[in-house]
Amino acid sequence: MSNFNQNNPGFSSSVDREQLDQGLRSYMLKVYNYMGLGIAFTALIVLYMSKNPELMQSIAMGPMKWVLFAGVIGLGWFSPKLIFSGNKFLAHGAFWLYAALWGAMISPMVAYYLGTNPQLIIEALSYTVVAFAGMSLFGYTTKKNLSAFGTFFTMAFIGVIAVSFLNLFFFQSGLFSAFISAGVIVLISGITAYETQMIKKMYYQGGNMGEKAIFGAFMLYGSFITLFIHILNLLGFMSSD
Repeated sequence: MSNFNQNNPGFSSSVDREQLDQGLRSYMLKVYNYMGLGIAFTALIVLYMSKNPELMQSIAMGPMKWVLFAGVIGLGWFSPKLIFSGNKFLAHGAFWLYAALWGAMISPMVAYYLGTNPQLIIEALSYTVVAFAGMSLFGYTTKKNLSAFGTFFTMAFIGVIAVSFLNLFFFQSGLFSAFISAGVIVLISGITAYETQMIKKMYYQGGNMGEKAIFGAFMLYGSFITLFIHILNLLGFMSSD
């Protein structure tokens, strides 16, 4: 324990392993609880939007989708400053706004499948839960340091976004979109493991665990939703054949 505590000054040498493990479990449970509530809130936003087809159409066909996209990207970029600002209300506000923006942005796609093939929604959600849970568990339990993959994941994700825009504006290919979704699924699965390990390490550094739990939920929520929409897109493409 002496070496551990020297490397993690947030904990004193008097803290025993059992207490530390209990604290970690409580902290991770809070992260997943926040994430689950965020997903539930997003589902409510999607259901509300699905009952307002004109509003949903304005998002799907008009400039509003770019406003929502910019909002999601902007909140993701500035989330560390917002959540670790020391202001509890600002931290929670950033998280719930993020969930609401995602809900509004994906509502046209989800509502389409709810109206044409709701079974795909259930299948996509089931696959997402299994994939997310498996990779998050791997990230939590593995002894391998995944931090070296952080830069690769960031650059790869930027590349995927760039390719997605090329397909949206130039190629407009359903097959290409399916290939992009398959790549994103693999990439986000790895990111989920990386994020989970990073969230776990944040606990050992000490500090404000409430803020860290919200930030952890923020990261994992984004990965879960991204994984879900690309699994849904891939299943939708496969079912159209």
